[in-house]
Amino acid sequence: MSDVVRVGLVGVGIIAQTHLEVLAERSDTRLDFTVDPAAGPPLFRGTEPPHHRRLADALDAHQPDLVVIATPTHTHADLVAQVLTRSTARVLVEKPLVHDLASLDRLRSLDEAADARGRVFTAHHFAFSPEVRWAAAQITAHPEWGPVTGITSAFYDPYILRGEQAFASYGSSWMDSGVNQLTTLARFVELTALTSIEQMDGGASAWCTAAYRSCGTEGTARLRTSWLTGSSSKETVLGFGRSGVEMWIDHTAMTGFAAEDGRLLATHGSDGRTPRKIAHYRPLYESLLSDRPRPGPRLRHGDHRHRTPPRDADPVRGGFRGTPGCSGEPGKLTPWG
Repeated sequence: MSDVVRVGLVGVGIIAQTHLEVLAERSDTRLDFTVDPAAGPPLFRGTEPPHHRRLADALDAHQPDLVVIATPTHTHADLVAQVLTRSTARVLVEKPLVHDLASLDRLRSLDEAADARGRVFTAHHFAFSPEVRWAAAQITAHPEWGPVTGITSAFYDPYILRGEQAFASYGSSWMDSGVNQLTTLARFVELTALTSIEQMDGGASAWCTAAYRSCGTEGTARLRTSWLTGSSSKETVLGFGRSGVEMWIDHTAMTGFAAEDGRLLATHGSDGRTPRKIAHYRPLYESLLSDRPRPGPRLRHGDHRHRTPPRDADPVRGGFRGTPGCSGEPGKLTPWG
């Protein structure tokens, strides 16, 4: 990328404010334009950028290096396709990338002509969270703990309070939070398949099991997502059955600890000075705006991080690749995923 990255922002809603705050901190970025048919331009470093109602008009008028798409999931495929075919910019898309496999196939069809795999990135921000990076580093530093033999993860969000607006924006609890869980777990183990998924409460909650490998050992992760709560609560527990070590990770507070029986082995704390999403998106942008964003988990055709069944659908199955379990590498920004 150039020394000063020209950025276009599509969608100026809630999550866009996090993008704007992180971009404003960086001296190597400039907000060239915003796009939103239903809202006006936001303030960026005290001024309003050029604003358009249609992405096509913005791409005709500007030459961005990066386009950030922060719109409802069902709009992603069309907007990404426009960027790929009307510009040379990279694209950062809020997760999930698409809402169905037909949309994914549509983007794949553009790969040869527009280098979709090299230009499209999905903002799986939880993989960059401080407590996740700490936990991955601990696993690498302590091979004597052995493989991860059990995983339980529960992500609760108060989105049911928003009613139908939540479904319109996020699709379902699985599409929103399940994506976060799977990309977080891919930092610790090699995910191999979704073995079951059941959506309940009209899509407001879900129960999923996923198969994984850790240092050559196979295991099953149990995943719960739900919007049926009045406040946010997100936790993941990793068990190392051979050594008796357990690791508890609080994603809401960005804290964690590891213990063996009654002995505390390691801790991670947060002083609360940095808002949670800012702490996620800062390292995400560090990777994206580097000359070589490092690849992470790659898509297979049935990768359910990028799709969800309808609210009343039968359980679905599919496979996906994750970061190998004993790697402990820092958080990665993933082309396509």
